[in-house]
Amino acid sequence: MKKYFLLAYFHYLCTINSKLYHFMGLIGSVILGILAGLFANKIMGKSSDGCWWNLFLGVIGGFVGGWVFDLLNISWGGVIGQLGTAIVGAVIVLFVANKLK
Repeated sequence: MKKYFLLAYFHYLCTINSKLYHFMGLIGSVILGILAGLFANKIMGKSSDGCWWNLFLGVIGGFVGGWVFDLLNISWGGVIGQLGTAIVGAVIVLFVANKLK
């Protein structure tokens, strides 16, 4: 009986850590998105349009940058790679948006 209790307790601890890990990943993604949007605005010579715009720009830039780098067969690793990919994508999004205006 004690063995089953220990296995159940171990499973409970793993579940809590998994949920905490995913929550921290979400917070990290939001922070990286805000930073990527901010850096992209600075690179393109625009003033910051606010935290929400930077977050939106960074998240969309992450998708665009990932797609472009996948087409070019370029792969970066780690947090710096994610930030760089999002910045490149956000700059592309800003460039296209400025050309469409």
